[in-house]
Amino acid sequence: MSRDDEPRGAMLLTALAALGLHLLPLPDVVNMFRPAFAALCVIYWSLNRPRAGGIALGFLSGLALDVFKGAVLGQYALATSFVAYVTIRQHLLLRNKPQLQQMMFVAIMLFLWELVIWAIDGWTGQASAGLGRWLHVLSGTASWLLIAPALGRTHYAR
Repeated sequence: MSRDDEPRGAMLLTALAALGLHLLPLPDVVNMFRPAFAALCVIYWSLNRPRAGGIALGFLSGLALDVFKGAVLGQYALATSFVAYVTIRQHLLLRNKPQLQQMMFVAIMLFLWELVIWAIDGWTGQASAGLGRWLHVLSGTASWLLIAPALGRTHYAR
């Protein structure tokens, strides 16, 4: 496969759109249920086209979240690149599985993403948001059934 076959332009545009959706200000009640769009975008590209995005996409998306959210520098970058790494390691096993099996994997990845962020928040003395911080794991898992086909339309399938 040549380097021209990789949808880097579509990957960059969807990553920027996901960051915009992740950072869009919403009321607190709605914000608790907002999926982690940046993490979902990284999971999608790491699962379907690991050469296009991969760990670099995870790290840069996480670094942008660190800067815009005012978190400890590297907190989201570590969590998002860790999720990208695990997804890339499993992409050959999961890429052709049914959506429901992929959705279970996405649930685990979003849980790990939030777990890393929660651990770093605890180590640095940040206040944890209680059980509300875990609600977006469920909403992100449920939204995978809409996000994966939508992102799949941005490039040609292999």
